[in-house]
Amino acid sequence: MTFTFVSGNLALDFAGTLQHRDSAPVDLLSAPVRLREWSVAAGLVDAPPGVSEEEFARALAVREAIYRLAGATMTGRRRRQDDIDLVNATAAAPPVTEALTPAGLRRSGPADAVIASVARAAVGLLGGPDAGRIRECGDPACTLLFVDTSRARTRRWCDMTGCGNRAKAAGLRTRRSAGRPHGAAAAPRN
Repeated sequence: MTFTFVSGNLALDFAGTLQHRDSAPVDLLSAPVRLREWSVAAGLVDAPPGVSEEEFARALAVREAIYRLAGATMTGRRRRQDDIDLVNATAAAPPVTEALTPAGLRRSGPADAVIASVARAAVGLLGGPDAGRIRECGDPACTLLFVDTSRARTRRWCDMTGCGNRAKAAGLRTRRSAGRPHGAAAAPRN
């Protein structure tokens, strides 16, 4: 299982590590080692940090709080205070450290710093001007959230190469089959 980074925000990408929430959930963070891998894949750190069971449980709690807060923001529902408190407390911890070295940029930090950086991204998004641009993918099976940065604010899919492409292909098949009786073969092309 590979990680996807299509939401336009680090916190929403983190929330998206639990996919297909409403139908057949797929948890990309199924173990602490997967959080280590995600930390590097997300570009937060150069080397995977150690992750204790306690840090892993805290990361998953933050992930779910971010998802609920984003969903509430998107739909205009009231945000849960316990979710706000958890994200704020996590964001207050020291983030990942960036340092300039002779070879370039070096990013490092423990697991708590990774989660603090994710929580800070959530605070910035949910409390900032782009909060009203949070959308859920138009594919009913997909529950990924994204920031709609399109000019007309009409983006429907989390990713055009995945959900968007499948929806367009299904629409094309439907339109093609609607033009001929059920079971009839397509007319030969000349």
